[in-house]
Amino acid sequence: MAYERLVEKLTKENLWLYILTMLKEKPMYGYEIAGRLRSDFKIPIATITAYVVLYKMEREGLVERVAEPEAGGGRINVRKVYYRQTEKGRDTLEKGIEYIRSILQTLEGAGKSGSGEPQKEE
Repeated sequence: MAYERLVEKLTKENLWLYILTMLKEKPMYGYEIAGRLRSDFKIPIATITAYVVLYKMEREGLVERVAEPEAGGGRINVRKVYYRQTEKGRDTLEKGIEYIRSILQTLEGAGKSGSGEPQKEE
């Protein structure tokens, strides 16, 4: 039960980490993001869940939506929207990864000399 809670916290409850990691590669559509969360990271989520997280991330300024122009017409097709990382998103991802690294170092070094405490986000 403890292990399952850990997995839940590190996956479903922190999807933003995985999404920002994928968006480092290229901008992506929401449906594509949901599919890759399932296939690449083995996180069993509904597609709507990915959109809810993306909406929250957009409100926080971590990602931005970009509408794709229709081919040949120059009009914006509101159904074709992709997401890309913002500078704030890149910075937040770096901080998140660094924090996880510090926790791992602390856990791996537990019982050895040192403070034994992970660095806290400022």
